[in-house]
Amino acid sequence: MVKPELHLGLFARTFLLLALLMLASLGAWIHVLFTLDSEPRAERTATHLVNAATLTRSLLEIPDHDMATLIKQAVNAQSGLDLRAARPKEVLPELPQTEYWLGLQEQVRRVLGPSTELLRSSIDESLVWVALPLKEETYWLGLDIDRSQPVTGVEWFSWMIAAALLSLVGAAVAVGYMNRPLARLARAAQQVSRGEAPEPLPEQGAMEIRELNGSFNRMVSELRQAENDRNLMLAGISHDLRTPLARMRLEIEMSPIGEEQRHAIDQDLSQVDRTIGQLLEYARPARKPPESPVNLAELTSDLINQEKARFEQAGGSLEFSWKGDAYCLIDPHDFSRCIINLLENARRYGALNGSRAEVEIVMQSRGDRIQIDLSDRGPGIDPKDIARVMRPFSRGEAARTGGTGAGLGLSIVERLLGWAGGSLRLMPRKGGGLTARIELPRSRRPKGTQEASQDGTEPNAG
Repeated sequence: MVKPELHLGLFARTFLLLALLMLASLGAWIHVLFTLDSEPRAERTATHLVNAATLTRSLLEIPDHDMATLIKQAVNAQSGLDLRAARPKEVLPELPQTEYWLGLQEQVRRVLGPSTELLRSSIDESLVWVALPLKEETYWLGLDIDRSQPVTGVEWFSWMIAAALLSLVGAAVAVGYMNRPLARLARAAQQVSRGEAPEPLPEQGAMEIRELNGSFNRMVSELRQAENDRNLMLAGISHDLRTPLARMRLEIEMSPIGEEQRHAIDQDLSQVDRTIGQLLEYARPARKPPESPVNLAELTSDLINQEKARFEQAGGSLEFSWKGDAYCLIDPHDFSRCIINLLENARRYGALNGSRAEVEIVMQSRGDRIQIDLSDRGPGIDPKDIARVMRPFSRGEAARTGGTGAGLGLSIVERLLGWAGGSLRLMPRKGGGLTARIELPRSRRPKGTQEASQDGTEPNAG
């Protein structure tokens, strides 16, 4: 069973770590407080209890019976004191075996005698009874020790909750202060990865942050300059190469050569022009993604309608079907280029032994991904050659790729899909042939758009 992975950001991870450390420190502080305060509290309570017991016993030892009665009344009238002539019934069999109660009992017996009985009320936990043995009878003096106890119960819980909340707020503020520059840097890095030019990061704050932001700003500036130089170089190359090609075509049309030779030369020049176009397409920077998702089913349907004629001329067939919504944040031109490159590859090499090319495109939504399978019945590609043909300027066996092309078609598709968070996979098709699978992240249908049909099929183009 695969355990679910928690995808937490830096802020959440740091906040949880600091919160756990602060709460652990708070718990340790409370434990130390109770531990260190236990013995002093026991001494204070024992002193209070011993003084009250000694004074009461001294008064009770007066022979006058009437005076003893008055003493009982006077003691009982005092807040927190209770004097009885009989053993209380509502007492626990023994004291709790904690450091506080054991220390209290030891302090009392040290002064009143080792045989002094000390009991705790079972009704009122703050009431402690101590035996006062006299000649004729034994009295029991009850003392409310709640005044000697520290704040407990609801008050302690309230203080703990308040301290914990203050600790969490402090952790959130501290983590936010530390995480804000990193979050700003992460957003800027994402913009750079999409081919955008982010605003310069502020070079202020901690020394490490200043150095990091300064280095990032210099890197972005150098990348922007390199991109501008590349675009200028590509534009120059395109102009300097395509201008002679156009002039050569004109000279060939005007030259007194045979039609077959003219057609062969024109095909070679067209191949050179296509190769230049592929090189420029592969080298160009990423386009900015659209603000709203693109309907891939509608876009693919339009492309299929445009490519019907080419498949009809070659005697082939082209089918397209889809299921569910297929919206994605991808540049429409980039997606169209991917489909056209794969269709062109299937049209050329998707037929086996001279038969017609049968191409099928199936688009469907799978969770948060869109899956597009473009399949043919050609000779396919050896699985061990798939990784190699995906590399730029690489071609497979002649049976699949022939001798033309620059070997950039699949590399361009993979590059364009990667900018949108997608991927391309080549796999053998069941029954023979090749399947090119495109996977792209699925987006929600834009608000205000009508819900498209959940499934559809483009008619056979052959």
